[in-house]
Amino acid sequence: MSFSSGVKEELSRHQTMARHCQIAEIAAIISMCGGVSISEKENYSLKIQTENVYVARKYFTLLKKAFNIDIEVSIRQSTFSKGSRIYTVAVLDHQAAIRILKAARLFNQDMEIEEQFSISDNLVIQKTCCRRAFIRGAFLTAGSISDPQKFYHFEIVCATIQKAVQLQAIMNGFGVDAKIVQRKKHFVVYLKEGSQIVDILNVMGAHVSLMELENVRILKEMRNSVNRKVNCETANIHKTVSAAVRQIEDIRYIQQKIGFEQLSEGLAEIARLRLEQPEATLKELGMMLSAPVGKSGVNHRLRKLSDIAEKLRDNEEEKYYD
Repeated sequence: MSFSSGVKEELSRHQTMARHCQIAEIAAIISMCGGVSISEKENYSLKIQTENVYVARKYFTLLKKAFNIDIEVSIRQSTFSKGSRIYTVAVLDHQAAIRILKAARLFNQDMEIEEQFSISDNLVIQKTCCRRAFIRGAFLTAGSISDPQKFYHFEIVCATIQKAVQLQAIMNGFGVDAKIVQRKKHFVVYLKEGSQIVDILNVMGAHVSLMELENVRILKEMRNSVNRKVNCETANIHKTVSAAVRQIEDIRYIQQKIGFEQLSEGLAEIARLRLEQPEATLKELGMMLSAPVGKSGVNHRLRKLSDIAEKLRDNEEEKYYD
């Protein structure tokens, strides 16, 4: 099971006892994948179609709990995807369908179905718990989340810009920074930050999935931290080795051209010591001198040796002293 399917499976088992929260979640599901049929006698019927068994199961359970009505469920094979099934959950009774549409605020003030099933006012999501339920229903129906082992991405696909803006506002009310992008004919509300996806999972009540994602985030952060430290240490070692090799090359060039006798006593001593101890650090070299000096003192003498070698390479012959 993918991480996204695991989240949806968990949300499908999430139970809320408050009827107003149940209605808010029903409103989200209908808004995302619902449809209304009106007969010649102007009788309404309401149904949703989905390939996700978790959506069908949750919607059925919510309708039973919130309205205690008769519901028809049918299953058929998808003609577009082999092995997939289409679940249809239908309310065929006119009065029952009207009750649901009114309760979910999917009628406007003129008792007409709101365009594209957008919520006509904010009463159904007035309470914080109802806004949580609405996001839960929207994600369950039209959302997905990437495998956190690979990258972080959370999205809910909306049919219209109005729905996307409405959902974005609801999500951002919980402190996240949801964005909207158009993808072909749809509008996608999405999050890219791992911490914000953790927050929205908490909002929806997917606490098991939240802990799984947090564990992945911690492991990834630890791995990245270790990699940064290793890279830093490797770079420092490379830098130190490169400097030591360059120093030895300069000292040998001086020895070949003019010999150490032409150097001051301090420079000659550090030159011989560096040749004898090519892997020693500056601090270790300083401690080995007859008159110990610190790192800065050793570095100063080695720099002077490098200057001498450079001038010798330019065919300049001088006698150098401390």
